[in-house]
Amino acid sequence: MTTRRNLILGLSLSPLALTGRNTQAAKQTEAEPQFLFVQSAEGMRYAEGVLTLEEVSPVTILFSDRPERLAGHMATDDFVPFWREGSSQGKSFESEPPNADLAFLDGAEEGNVVVTLYEPKLVGSDLSYRVDVLEGQLPANGGAASLFIDVIGRPLTPVSFAGRRRRMWRRRVRY
Repeated sequence: MTTRRNLILGLSLSPLALTGRNTQAAKQTEAEPQFLFVQSAEGMRYAEGVLTLEEVSPVTILFSDRPERLAGHMATDDFVPFWREGSSQGKSFESEPPNADLAFLDGAEEGNVVVTLYEPKLVGSDLSYRVDVLEGQLPANGGAASLFIDVIGRPLTPVSFAGRRRRMWRRRVRY
């Protein structure tokens, strides 16, 4: 009888024990913020699969989303070597190329193009990436530009920055 009672009590409490473990794992995952990056430039050009941000800002802005909102910046010339560095999960932009949303001025018109970024190269004040265009069309030249880079390993989904930006753009065009 005591054994049966202990078994029933143990089975009834086991979901609580499992929930505690899952909560602890979730807190460890949440403890490490995931940063998005923004790079701004005075102009942009595109040729043969290479996007170049001309006169790029010497500062790359970084920020995180919920639960803890953090913001800061890093030198753009430090961003290029950072590309190859892995996170605590062993991911890097080099191993998992990020998607990005390029917002630019083309004359008086605004443009947005979603791309995947590869192989950053900083030469003087020009920052170049080899890109795959996922959505939109890049002009050969454009005016002021901002590149919004998704976090490491986040695909183009509704929760990714580029995916969210794409949805907002479609809504703005539709309505």
